[in-house]
Amino acid sequence: MEGVYEPRFDDQLSPPARKRRLTDKILVSFHQACDQGDLESARALLAIVEKLLFRPIALPRDNLRKNRESLVAAYERLWMLQHPEKRDD
Repeated sequence: MEGVYEPRFDDQLSPPARKRRLTDKILVSFHQACDQGDLESARALLAIVEKLLFRPIALPRDNLRKNRESLVAAYERLWMLQHPEKRDD
């Protein structure tokens, strides 16, 4: 049947893709939005990441510091894109 994906036998034997956390995937999308100059979408994506990180049933706490550092870095990038005149270049 044309247009329908039918997995081949060797597809089923290939190792699963590296698993990333949802927050990591959203941060990748955030950076892509920044690269494309879509700051409105970038802000919306950061709000989603923040909601995921600080909800009561949050992600495992072992990566909490790393997650927060990534979030802060993303907010810093967004701020720099929104305020290009205030850079310390």
